[in-house]
Amino acid sequence: MSTVTPHASAPPSPSAPLGTGVAGLDDILGGGLTPGRLYLVEGTPGSGKTTIAMQFLMEGVRQGEPVLYITLSETADELEGVAHSHGWHLDGIEIREMLPAADALSPDEQYTVFHPSEVELGETTVRILADVERINPTRVVFDSLSELRLLAGSSLRYRRQILALKQFFAGRHCTVMLLDDMTATEHDLQVQSISHAVLRMEQITPDYGNSRRRLTVLKYRGQAFRGGYHDYKIVRGGLTVFPRLVAAEHVEPVRQTKLPSGLQELDDLLGGGIERGTSTLFVGAPGTGKSSVAMQFALAAAERGETAALFIFDESVATLRTRCEGMGMPIGGLIDSGLIRVRQIDPAELSPGEFVHEIRQAVQEHHASVVVIDSLNGYLNAMPDERFLIVQLHELLTFLGQAGVATLLIGAQHGLIGSQMHSPVDASYLADAIVLMRYFEADGEVHQAISVLKKRSGLHERSIRSFTMGARGILLGPPLRQFRGILTGVPVPLQGPGAGTDSPSA
Repeated sequence: MSTVTPHASAPPSPSAPLGTGVAGLDDILGGGLTPGRLYLVEGTPGSGKTTIAMQFLMEGVRQGEPVLYITLSETADELEGVAHSHGWHLDGIEIREMLPAADALSPDEQYTVFHPSEVELGETTVRILADVERINPTRVVFDSLSELRLLAGSSLRYRRQILALKQFFAGRHCTVMLLDDMTATEHDLQVQSISHAVLRMEQITPDYGNSRRRLTVLKYRGQAFRGGYHDYKIVRGGLTVFPRLVAAEHVEPVRQTKLPSGLQELDDLLGGGIERGTSTLFVGAPGTGKSSVAMQFALAAAERGETAALFIFDESVATLRTRCEGMGMPIGGLIDSGLIRVRQIDPAELSPGEFVHEIRQAVQEHHASVVVIDSLNGYLNAMPDERFLIVQLHELLTFLGQAGVATLLIGAQHGLIGSQMHSPVDASYLADAIVLMRYFEADGEVHQAISVLKKRSGLHERSIRSFTMGARGILLGPPLRQFRGILTGVPVPLQGPGAGTDSPSA
């Protein structure tokens, strides 16, 4: 009799993750939620827990699943009001209210022999289990745990109740989302230890400007996720989450080709132009022409048929158009055609995560080859905590460099003239090239000068050239060899045959 050796059975393939209905959150969670598990979403009132729970259930309805919303704190009418504010209909979502009846205020209904937790918790549990048996949902939301915690009376009973619910729903292959408004006097970790994953939502109110919201995944068993804080906002239509940018996830081969400005003298100064995949910092006093030079590169890219994206903090779109057209830069038609995309940023309203998200959209969806951030001072004001600005900026520049984008940064220095000028944001070591623009005095007039201090990607001129702006556009003169000490603001004319005779305004 021959024996047959059985083949080892392959391990069961994991189920496809469930979508939460929030694309950015699914990205953070590595695809979504593992089916048949219990999840905790905690946050203070107003952070958006109910909104995200509704989106989770509506996604189930879109997939043809039976879903159940168990509310212990809000009425069905209040939930309908929330849905209406977002333009939603709750068709397909079973809502079960577990609220005290109106006659609970009657003296005859007050418990004297038994503690309320001994009666009400059992009654609530029986009603919940009956609804689950009847509907057989695949997704369930409990809103909120603070009511169950109060009904349980003790920490031990509360933990056992949550464990029992977890086992019950796991046996029915049901995915459960528990909402906790964190209103307990002492925040316990009972449910965090039981839950398969924990999502915390926060609302921050700065000293000035709109409230900002952020979330973080505290744990997710057996699943890789993107850690750290991620900004999000609540708009009509639900939550929009902006996953934290991780440049290492966007590595692409880049061929560093030069992007000329269209001005021969400026290109000569920069050794032929700027390179794709590099960042260039234009630094100088206000009014020295930093934004205009950056705009020249954006204009040249658009005229080549490429897309340029401008993110401006310090002026309006109307002012930008007027200024450029007054200098002979025809950007109006290019803006209308979409080759130049301008986004005016309000630092008081836009979170850093949303700002980075808009830059990613410009690069990945609109294929921008040139990105201008005007200015770093405005970017600093958009940050809730400035000590993280350089870290975020480094990640952003790395991402743009790996995408082959030429990034132009504007940095306004404090002061107008002299050698004691300084920048509120020192991003000089991050930039691949630095273009310095200065005022200086000569012949009783204020003149401007431009020079390149650093360029990692190739050779460049070491000279300081005169610089003017007017109706004819940007004009660069020959090197200012007849002066010494131009960067101090008050240069000294040189004497002798090698001094030259060119005027600073030539």
